[in-house]
Amino acid sequence: MTAAAPIEVRGLVKRYGELTAVGGVDLTVESGDVYGYLGPNGAGKTTSLRMMLGLIRPTEGTVRIFGRDPNATVAALEGVAGFVEAPAFYPYMSARRNLEMMAAFDGGDAPSRIDLALDTVELTKRAGDRVGGFSHGMRQRMGIAAALLRNPKLLLLDEPATGLDPAGMRDMRLLIRRLADEGMTVLLSSHLLAEVEELCNRVAIVRGGRMVYEGTIAALARGAGVVYRLTTTDDARAQAICAAQPGIGETKIQHGKITFPADDEAAVGELSRALIEAGVLIHELAPQTVNLEDLFFSLTEGDGAAPHATEPLVPAARDAP
Repeated sequence: MTAAAPIEVRGLVKRYGELTAVGGVDLTVESGDVYGYLGPNGAGKTTSLRMMLGLIRPTEGTVRIFGRDPNATVAALEGVAGFVEAPAFYPYMSARRNLEMMAAFDGGDAPSRIDLALDTVELTKRAGDRVGGFSHGMRQRMGIAAALLRNPKLLLLDEPATGLDPAGMRDMRLLIRRLADEGMTVLLSSHLLAEVEELCNRVAIVRGGRMVYEGTIAALARGAGVVYRLTTTDDARAQAICAAQPGIGETKIQHGKITFPADDEAAVGELSRALIEAGVLIHELAPQTVNLEDLFFSLTEGDGAAPHATEPLVPAARDAP
């Protein structure tokens, strides 16, 4: 019998009166994933996480955590931990005392994991210090230490690197990667696209509370097609020539260069010939790498199509195995 996925969400909707915060989310987090949940502010990421953790009930749809409904029984959250928005602690207590109180609530052998949790997040030397004196990054790491007391198989983190300086972001990235390498499944919501691109093997992108993509970053990039960049002695005229060439898509100006999609290399070759015949000299004509930031904005702005895709991506389509 196949083991149930750590998270399986189908048709998830949350309405507050006439406001639809989440308008139909379908996603599956597989065992071992570091799964990025992406969207602009107000896209419904935090609300979705709250429903996954059973903190609020969905208006419609289902959530299954390892095959169990978190709204039906608290036992569904066994082996699950994390935080939504910023983790909170008693500022006048030490890090260790805060964790001792949380471990007492969890019961079982949670108290025996305090030292390991502090060591994992590299706060052992500050265990006796009051949390009120901790930096934002240290409090974020404390949030993960508290989650580790439960010895989770699944970790859900809401914007864990928000507000951190570059060193704090690096430390958080390394910590999440280490936990994943040890076999933990991680779902993290974020708007820090470079971090997600480096950490995550799969992503979901939401826009206006609705899914527009789920799958690997590589598959999303493949769907976007090849984008070329062009600079010439007369870029205005070059754009007009591009518009008249078969197989050349709509041009844009990005970072002072013309960019466009092309059906194939033959179309680019014909464009090159047309530019030369028109007396427009080419300084640069080369394919460019599409990064997650380009893909993200193409799906969350405008008409929601992939950047310069020859065919629009199916909303919420999942990449092929």
